[in-house]
Amino acid sequence: MRPVLVVFKPLGSGEQRPPLGQGSLWVNFSRTRAATLTAAVTSLVTAGVTIGATTTAVAKPDDSAKLRKEINVSTIMNHLQAFQAIADANGGTRASGTDGYEASGQYVEQRLRKAGYTTERQYFPFTYTEILAENVTENSPTRRSFDNHVMTASPSTPAGGLTADLVAPPTVTGCPATATTPAGWGTVDATGKIALVQRGTCTFLQKSQAAAAAGAKAVIIYNNATGELNGTLGDAPTGAIPTTGITQADGQALATELAAGAVNMTVDLRTLVETRVTFNVLAETQRGSSDDVVMLGSHLDSVVGGAGINDNGSGSATILAVAEALANSSYKIEGKLRFAWWGAEETGLVGSTYYVNQLRKQAGALDKIATYLNFDMLGSPNFQIGVYDADDSGDVNPDGVVIPDGSIQTESVFTDYFDAVGQPWSDTAYSGRSDYQAFINNGVPAGGVFSGADGIKTPAQVEMFGGTAGVQYDPNYHTPEDDITNVSKESLDIMSDAIAHTTITLAQDPSLVR
Repeated sequence: MRPVLVVFKPLGSGEQRPPLGQGSLWVNFSRTRAATLTAAVTSLVTAGVTIGATTTAVAKPDDSAKLRKEINVSTIMNHLQAFQAIADANGGTRASGTDGYEASGQYVEQRLRKAGYTTERQYFPFTYTEILAENVTENSPTRRSFDNHVMTASPSTPAGGLTADLVAPPTVTGCPATATTPAGWGTVDATGKIALVQRGTCTFLQKSQAAAAAGAKAVIIYNNATGELNGTLGDAPTGAIPTTGITQADGQALATELAAGAVNMTVDLRTLVETRVTFNVLAETQRGSSDDVVMLGSHLDSVVGGAGINDNGSGSATILAVAEALANSSYKIEGKLRFAWWGAEETGLVGSTYYVNQLRKQAGALDKIATYLNFDMLGSPNFQIGVYDADDSGDVNPDGVVIPDGSIQTESVFTDYFDAVGQPWSDTAYSGRSDYQAFINNGVPAGGVFSGADGIKTPAQVEMFGGTAGVQYDPNYHTPEDDITNVSKESLDIMSDAIAHTTITLAQDPSLVR
């Protein structure tokens, strides 16, 4: 029988009560040894700060303080300046499958080799997508253009776009008929026209297919709530026509004009989709046990439309600084440190998934990873200090998320550190939205910190971290404005200290998460 440890703790809001009864939590420690408990100490002074009896994971005081001092914001910003220069020289992007990504990989490799590492490139194919045109224009009765987001996997219009009158279905959502819902288009003939439909009731693909069946040659979908509309038609959609999304306000304005008379539009929606080859960059320390690997990863690619300095130059630069510092053999470690810079994260977590799938083919290879630490966006301008919520104490995780044994202990190393230095932190969803997904899906513990992307900052978080409530953590997320001028050095400083401490803690005692 696998050992089970009962840890007593207050339940978070919405947390499921365990079978043992109120106020307790079952934690399955199939990866845990008794050393987890004996390794915990009651106090430690790190750089003049006392870590009290609640601490469960600590590094040697001198090593933690030394590493945190060595991995400073200036070093990280120097790497980010290099990434910015690479993007500037390559059409403003560092996306996988572009020259900007190749140059980013070369930069990381050169720095690692200079520090004494042997680097490896792991090549794999992926689907490269680039938006060539994304234009929606009203020609009459008003002359204006609309911000829009072409749906992922949307077919393209001809070069120069399509010009036609607007048409709307009797049922605003334009959904196909079901057993309980009448056809959104009914007898309306949309032949040769551009359809205007509202979000809701059915999928974007179904809306596109229904409009096509009514004869339309393109679809504009407007949101049913405030905010921009980004969507997808799914994998390899059939029967769809060029489809894009606009805001609720813009859609309602067009609908009002259409109700009063003819509205003529031009939509130019063109996307390049092709198979390309990209790569992960891998490196690891020569010292340390290969049976107790502590792995750090960050995606190196940006979106096609920007330099990606926060998303995710910030994570890539930080773990590069960690790798350079820990090349110094004066840091004694028990577990081998492995570093990964992932490719094609922005096109579906492709690089990290490929890596994990390759390890699955090697008996016991995944079991040798004590924990995986993921760092994706560390310098958001309206930042939170978010820690992946492995114990769901913040009740922020999606239903059904997989949380492998050892992940709670990984989270605790971060949160204990923040508590010790008096740094407020908040739970961020353990959702698998970034490159840790393939690891947790295959039973490997994972954790990390996250300064926020398109989520909205709360008033409570403003009290903890400053900034502005009701605004995205990173208003520049996935835009050309994600550049060197929009990175928070304060957030980078806080995050990099926690990453340094957690890395050396777990490398010096991997049993803390076993």
